[in-house]
Amino acid sequence: MTSPPTPLVDQFQRRITYLRLSVTDRCDLRCGYCMPERMTFLPRKDVLSLEEMHDLALGFIDRGIRKIRLTGGEPLVRRDMIELVRAIGRKIAPGEERALDELTLTTNGTHLADHAEDLFAAGVRRINVSLDTLDRDTFARITRRDSLPQVLEGLAAAKAAGLRVKLNTVALKGINEAEIADIIAWAHGEGHDATLIEVMPLGDVGEDRFDHYLPLTAVRDVLDRRWTLTATGHRTGGPARYWDIAETGGRLGLITPLTGNFCEGCNRIRVTATGRLYACLGGDEQVDLRAALRSADPEAELQAALDTAMRIKPERHHFAIDRPGGAPALSRHMSMTGG
Repeated sequence: MTSPPTPLVDQFQRRITYLRLSVTDRCDLRCGYCMPERMTFLPRKDVLSLEEMHDLALGFIDRGIRKIRLTGGEPLVRRDMIELVRAIGRKIAPGEERALDELTLTTNGTHLADHAEDLFAAGVRRINVSLDTLDRDTFARITRRDSLPQVLEGLAAAKAAGLRVKLNTVALKGINEAEIADIIAWAHGEGHDATLIEVMPLGDVGEDRFDHYLPLTAVRDVLDRRWTLTATGHRTGGPARYWDIAETGGRLGLITPLTGNFCEGCNRIRVTATGRLYACLGGDEQVDLRAALRSADPEAELQAALDTAMRIKPERHHFAIDRPGGAPALSRHMSMTGG
């Protein structure tokens, strides 16, 4: 009789229950802190098929993954993406063994109006939408695309479909710095949560991230002078720490990879669209799941690869943006790894 698969536990005794699965490295925006304007994307032949991604998801669920977030690039630019959401969504059964508690999605919102109802019907109940400004000109400057109207339309469609929305805003010195409080207030007024994120030093983007790095410690100081923030124990399985804002009646999350390391509680692994499992967003430790899937014994090879990933997962990352002209922590772009 075959013994059941063992849970994923790394060498530091952290239980891994959260998978971020990138379905594509492609994106229809070109956010300056994420990628250069002339980005070179993966050849399509190198990307896993949706069937292979489904097989991966099932393999992870068997090993105790309880939450899957589909990411990119921009996941909704991938053709037939909703079919993958439906297939994985069939494994949603909160509290049951070898099942998912939650399936979520991170999107830039440009295609959300077309897919919000289908996402809800497939079992998705909560999504993250990346939005760094509510000003159309600033949006075009950050993303190099004039797509804010489509994003706002997508947010309205998500709300109408019953999806809970969390807005993710990267804090950018000199770009959206003066607008951050207004973004939070607008989000809460729409019934959305809001999360602020420090810019991450991943990939060469053709500009110096030091110029726009805004520590969230400084942002907190500004917000504390405007509002009453109370720490809360709310958790969603990710790295954010949350505060309730009395004046807006909403929730604010802060993700601080540079000013407040949170690795001791890491429960996450990431898989790229090519099937590379990165044990840490800020490290090069990786295993090749595509090779396992395409081997003569995919089930056994996949389980062995996941065991290896647990052995090589590092204790923490070492992100830093501490001087002008500093090289990125890693050469790969965020869109390669998945959000």
